[in-house]
Amino acid sequence: MKYLVLLAFAATIPLANWLIGNVGMVCYPDGPCVIPVGFGYTAPSGVLAIGLALVLRDMVQRYFGLWVAVGAIIVGAGLSALFAAPALVVASAAAFLVSELADLAVYTPLARKRLAWAVILSGLVGAAVDSALFLWLAFGSLDLLPGQVIGKLYASALFAAWLFVRPRRLTAP
Repeated sequence: MKYLVLLAFAATIPLANWLIGNVGMVCYPDGPCVIPVGFGYTAPSGVLAIGLALVLRDMVQRYFGLWVAVGAIIVGAGLSALFAAPALVVASAAAFLVSELADLAVYTPLARKRLAWAVILSGLVGAAVDSALFLWLAFGSLDLLPGQVIGKLYASALFAAWLFVRPRRLTAP
């Protein structure tokens, strides 16, 4: 199970990049394909994969430790080059690396005492950093920022709710 989590985490960036260019309610020329995320907002379709990445990174650190999580971040960023145009890859890799490291910096000190809060707060920080940096680098605009953050927080919120109910399931090995 824990190795599936590691593989899934590494696969989230290529999946997000593929989604952005291929799946959405509307696909803009030289821009992203977007999906509705609620509250009247839209976001690039890869948003849900990145929301999942924020949660999976926390699980990878919990199962394997800090340095494997850092290595998985680097692998995930590198894999993105297989699925997207070079400009999108640079934006995606930069945003992924910076946001996952920000997520890691918040999650690590909180995880031992309050796992659910660590997931929520690190997910919020990771979502905000990733969203702003990616949108600015990829499209030169922050117009989709609210939808991007909302979409990413869905995964973190669902997982944190599950942790409040079943905290024994993700104990460190």
